[in-house]
Amino acid sequence: MSQSRPRIVIAGTESGVGKTTLTLALMAAFKRRGLVVQGFKAGPDYIDPSYHTAVTGRPSRNLDTWILTPECMREIFLRGSQGAELSVIEGVMGLYDGEGPLSDKGSTAEIAIMLQSPCILVVNINRLARSAAAVVKGYQLLNPAVPIAGVIVNQAGGEAHFRMVQAAIEQECGLPVLGWLPQSTAINIPERHLGLVPAVERGEMTPLFERLAKEAERGVNLDQILAIATNAPRLEELADRLFQPLATDNQHRPVIAVAKDEAFNFYYPENLELLEMFGADLLFFSPLRGEPVPDEADGLYIGGGFPEEFVVELAGNDLVKTSFYRRITGGLPAFAECGGYMYLSRSIKDTAGRVHDMVGVIPATVEMKDHLVALGYREVKAETDQLLLRDGEKARGHEFHYSTLTPQTADYSPAYKTTSRWGKQQEGYAKENLLAGYTHLHFASNPAMVHRWLTACREYRHKKRTALG
Repeated sequence: MSQSRPRIVIAGTESGVGKTTLTLALMAAFKRRGLVVQGFKAGPDYIDPSYHTAVTGRPSRNLDTWILTPECMREIFLRGSQGAELSVIEGVMGLYDGEGPLSDKGSTAEIAIMLQSPCILVVNINRLARSAAAVVKGYQLLNPAVPIAGVIVNQAGGEAHFRMVQAAIEQECGLPVLGWLPQSTAINIPERHLGLVPAVERGEMTPLFERLAKEAERGVNLDQILAIATNAPRLEELADRLFQPLATDNQHRPVIAVAKDEAFNFYYPENLELLEMFGADLLFFSPLRGEPVPDEADGLYIGGGFPEEFVVELAGNDLVKTSFYRRITGGLPAFAECGGYMYLSRSIKDTAGRVHDMVGVIPATVEMKDHLVALGYREVKAETDQLLLRDGEKARGHEFHYSTLTPQTADYSPAYKTTSRWGKQQEGYAKENLLAGYTHLHFASNPAMVHRWLTACREYRHKKRTALG
């Protein structure tokens, strides 16, 4: 059985060409028309999905063909786009940039082909006229299987500049030029930084989104874009699906407490959904607002986020820090990623040199840097049995952080060995019931991680209840 999923991919000729600006402008404009819009982001990025979610009111999802199998990526798209009248998929880097220079693996182009999704190519035409047609022609010819359906130009000097470029591209490439955005610092997205996400969630960027919507309404043929999206081929349902609820005994569903607030807010939606589908109940709480680890917790999940943005508040709440330390050292199965990893360390030194005491359950210190320390895909391989993985098992994810972590004991126990394009190195911390690291793991890359964690949570729950008599 096939399904209709109106969709477009917003692809760019390169990073910084204006994909995010245009994506948000289109989302905001179609939302103003009353459409239900669903956002997606190619690759593991989670700053852009925060923007998408703020504009559309629906959780944006990552589509990734390196971390996930093609079938799983398609399933995530079909699930996420259900009920939406338009899905907008923001690409990553340039259209053909992915895992390596010799193929389209892991690129926006690969996702567009797998989803049979029309591509709108974004071209920066600053200082270009007829030459813009040569740029577009090159993208058409590199892989003709990519369904490039139209072009939108950015950084136009004015309508006359746009018309000149439009004529050249349409004559030489046979593609419609669907509109333009002007040269204007007023509609530029602020420089990407983790601290922007709390600002997005507080609604501080709403005026910018409204401005973007108006620019799209003024300069882009929204009706033609919607027609292209609506005419996208129907997609076949998948015979085998990962995201299906498993039969579980409701009396034995462990409770996993999930730290969720401005300081800890990056979770792949699919990670949380798999936990629930495989038999857990999730209980969200806010360490930043002074909420300790809930008493009923049988497991603890501390995701990525921005503890450095709220380091004074987090350091000042001894009650919350003590609850984390007491529960984890008491045997609570706990998994922490990136920001959560930092929070469980002994301290965080900010960029001004001030040291702030953290939970202290991990014998290491963290120091913030004024530059990006790590970015990119990671494949992890466990070197010993631990909470989520057995010795030799692998999973995939990514790193993105501005800090370094330094172990403070000689017997520090790394969680796994990571492989990236820069080589292999040991990463994270694993000891008994605790697993933590900078790598954001995607549970769908190895669903056995979920089963193993839930088994540990059930065993902890049984021991806790037995001890209480």
